[in-house]
Amino acid sequence: MPYSELIKNFERIRDYIRDFYVYGFKTREEYDTKSARSYDNERRRIESWLGDYMFFRQVAEGRNVFLSMDSRSVSLNPLYSAFLSKSFTALDITLHFIILDALSGDKQLSVRELTECIEADYLSAFDNPPVMDESTLRKKLKEYESLGLLKSAKRGKELIYGRTDSEAESIDLKSWRDALAFYSEIDPLGVVGSYLLNKLESIPDYYSFKHHYILHALESEILYALLLAMGEHRDVELSMFRPHRNKASQTVLPLKIHVSAQGGRRYLMAFSRRFKKIELFRLDFIRSVKPLEPEPEYEKYAERAERFLKNLWGASAGTRRLTGNAEHIEMTVRVDDGEEHIPMRLEREKRCGRVEIIDKHTYKFVADVYDASEMLPWLRTFIGRIISLSCGNPRVTEVFYADIAAMNEMYGGDKVALQ
Repeated sequence: MPYSELIKNFERIRDYIRDFYVYGFKTREEYDTKSARSYDNERRRIESWLGDYMFFRQVAEGRNVFLSMDSRSVSLNPLYSAFLSKSFTALDITLHFIILDALSGDKQLSVRELTECIEADYLSAFDNPPVMDESTLRKKLKEYESLGLLKSAKRGKELIYGRTDSEAESIDLKSWRDALAFYSEIDPLGVVGSYLLNKLESIPDYYSFKHHYILHALESEILYALLLAMGEHRDVELSMFRPHRNKASQTVLPLKIHVSAQGGRRYLMAFSRRFKKIELFRLDFIRSVKPLEPEPEYEKYAERAERFLKNLWGASAGTRRLTGNAEHIEMTVRVDDGEEHIPMRLEREKRCGRVEIIDKHTYKFVADVYDASEMLPWLRTFIGRIISLSCGNPRVTEVFYADIAAMNEMYGGDKVALQ
């Protein structure tokens, strides 16, 4: 079968881009779960969208393929291109133009009327017209209605369909040009803005982002399905991706979406039906989301999630939540004259903690968290200003001080008295 840029299953593309970009540095021989031809086809398909960002490196095991880009220089997410390459059959593309033409203007027709119209005014012009019945047309109309291309209404006992063009044409997208360009890159569902931008003749390319998490694009369908389920208070069945390719599924009640302020990684906070507790799932590890039955007592679980958040620093709940005892941590920092940004930063980044003013130059940060080890990267950013650090989990302070000792040994300098 010849190579085609179009795709049938976006999940496969997510897997390959994840391997190239997230994990990266894999050779052709390492894809032992798929054929070599399949690997080559998918690589060429991705290269057609992301050729400017694909690189190769020759190693002893073979040629590595990976994606590399400076997110600060990318004003438009290139991964959105993957959503514009869905495959279709000859009948699909034929019906697409015929349906939209037959319903042009303000025409509204039933399935029966549209079938007769297509056979008389369109298919009759072909020597060998494609075979089409009412069942095929009905499925296509329902699909287009779900996509927002068509709208339906009742006329007696019949369901009639019409185009939604007249409603969309009343919106002047040009006046939203700059807003759409910004929205498409920073919103969790920015792919919506990307679709709207494609309707314009030119797209702004002057935005620059210090933290540009372009991989969010791959999770757009997953996030959309989860947000719908949350809005309808439904359970969902999650099909999970695992590094070793084994699949696992779990039934959960989605409650919140969390986004890491450090790395941009996104998590689903949900109540696990299997383990009877709140858990967090990485969105890039979710293959698919299947909606299930609504939960009548959804608010009860939502309140439970709010209580859970009171001691959650990041994405780990550790083992402390099982006993109900959080790890208490205190950090005292000195703030010199002209460093007013330090207490402002403490206040802005305190999350579930609190900030106490000791005096003009001394501030204390206090928190009770499930897993204090998650705070280590953040605590290290205050090195040089920390007067004291204590934690109910002694392992946290041991690691922190061991890191400082290792830096002293590596870079030299005067010995520092650690408390």
